[in-house]
Amino acid sequence: MHPKNKHKDGYDFNLLISRCPELKNYVIEKFGKLSIDFSDAASVKLLNKALLKTHYQIDDWDIPDGFLCPPIPGRMDYLYHLADLIGNKRSCKGLDIGTGSSCIYPILGVSEFNWTFIASDIDERALASSSKILERNQSLKNHIELRHQKESQFIFKNILNKNETIDFTICNPPFHSSASEARASATRKIKNLKLKNERLNFGGMPHELWCTGGEKAFVTKMIKESVDYKNQVVWFTTLISKGENLKALENLLKTLKVTDIKVIEMKLGQKISRILAWTYLTP
Repeated sequence: MHPKNKHKDGYDFNLLISRCPELKNYVIEKFGKLSIDFSDAASVKLLNKALLKTHYQIDDWDIPDGFLCPPIPGRMDYLYHLADLIGNKRSCKGLDIGTGSSCIYPILGVSEFNWTFIASDIDERALASSSKILERNQSLKNHIELRHQKESQFIFKNILNKNETIDFTICNPPFHSSASEARASATRKIKNLKLKNERLNFGGMPHELWCTGGEKAFVTKMIKESVDYKNQVVWFTTLISKGENLKALENLLKTLKVTDIKVIEMKLGQKISRILAWTYLTP
């Protein structure tokens, strides 16, 4: 993990329980240490609530059943690497593409860095959930603006206004190319991790998990559309889960004459992912 990530040494469950007593009922002992059953969705959601309350001063957070429950340490790693990329600025504004029901990137970005955000999504139910989170945590309201993407073929159009400028974009694209691929991936994880429950602990709606063509197609669309907003965004960034997709995406960026491309590797446990970042602007 990033050296500044406050979760790099694991979870202090005694501290988390002191701030969120209901977590105590979900904590178990595993290999001589306190933990939770990471195959249980309710346990994972409550861990998130405790982490947000303890470390990010978010007292009231929840998401509807079935939506993606984000792992906070990984989300924070992306944000710390992003902070390194954009440098120390007195104020930053970003766009979270596909903010989901949790609004997690904007919440963490506001709490940790005092950034402001546009948070977009195609799913009105997800935006309604994020809106409830903002209503229950008034300190976030002036920093996060929710915007509905009504046309799924676009990413920036309908979201960024004419002449509106931002410092960065951030995105966790849908990784899989079909529902069957997403199910197969879930089955492998359940088997490899020897989970008790026969479904992924983090959940996820179909549009959160897959799209036609998968991650590569989604990011290709993002790159092509970014040309039209090259003077409005300093750094375009997105997570890339599958390393085999990088070469084609970098080659596409080179044809568009970007001024800089960066690939930032992130490692969480055995999982390796990457941030792909590009800019059209001259430093």
